[in-house]
Amino acid sequence: MKAVVITSPGGPEVLKLQEVEDPQIKDDEILIKIAATALNRADTLQRQGKYPPPKGDSEYPGLECSGTVEAVGKDVTRWKIGDQVCALIGGGGYAEKVAVPTGQVLPIPSGVSLQDAASFPEVVCTVWSTIFMTSKLSSGETFLIHGGSSGIGTFAIQMAKCLGVKVFITAGSEEKLAACKELGADVCINYKTEDFVTRIKEETGGKGVDVILDNIGGSYFQRNLDSLNVDGRLFIIGFMGGTVTQVNLGCLLARRLTVQAAGLRSRSPKNKAQIVREVEKNVWPAIAAGKVKPVVYKYFPLAEAAEAHQLMESSKHIGKILLTV
Repeated sequence: MKAVVITSPGGPEVLKLQEVEDPQIKDDEILIKIAATALNRADTLQRQGKYPPPKGDSEYPGLECSGTVEAVGKDVTRWKIGDQVCALIGGGGYAEKVAVPTGQVLPIPSGVSLQDAASFPEVVCTVWSTIFMTSKLSSGETFLIHGGSSGIGTFAIQMAKCLGVKVFITAGSEEKLAACKELGADVCINYKTEDFVTRIKEETGGKGVDVILDNIGGSYFQRNLDSLNVDGRLFIIGFMGGTVTQVNLGCLLARRLTVQAAGLRSRSPKNKAQIVREVEKNVWPAIAAGKVKPVVYKYFPLAEAAEAHQLMESSKHIGKILLTV
């Protein structure tokens, strides 16, 4: 099969489409003939040599995919050859085929094309496992998403609105703010021209928001804490603004704040399977009802993975970038 290989750590130009060995499936795995995969920031970190795949996972980038079942292991009961599926994977999406544990496989949501379904597994499992399963965001609460126009953000806006949550977002251009507004965001803040803490306090009568989903880390840490309501929860899923900062911890005690962080890729197959089950039960019906839609900015052929990475690193996109196979 062909796969995109990271020939050495570096810029987008190190990504090359090469002939490689087909993956071998275990008894509890299925082999997917890939139709599409989607880019995630983690792929760019892996390309730079900063985020190696977990032991036992494919060395090729790609954390989600959609496609058709080509083979099934002997312990697999739910899926059969020819089924159309999408999947959460530890790596290997930038390829023609991938082996996936059966617990990480989902049916294509009703009303979504086979290709576009590749835009869902990683973002949906990330947002559901953090904000809903852990931070317990619930109807009537307020929620701030940093990077509202990202793949994570565009899904999180729609899902939170489905569940009766008031949504705040930050983004860095008028075009991105407008896109977030169209998806249902209630308050859209341009972080380049406005202080988000001040705006949140104004919009919430001085209280702050209940939950924040943050991919910035260090440089936003104090301001995130300052933006939270009593019993507020901050969930960190990325460090685009660094990992080191100085912080005044007094507000944690004064307002009973909770700070948590988690990745998805390094979780055990058992943990991932539990998240995938919850996603199918809670999110798939919202997609089938048309309340949550895929937001795809651009499609590239697999051979143009380097160009797709350049686009992602430019941060010009809104929603997901897909590679088609």
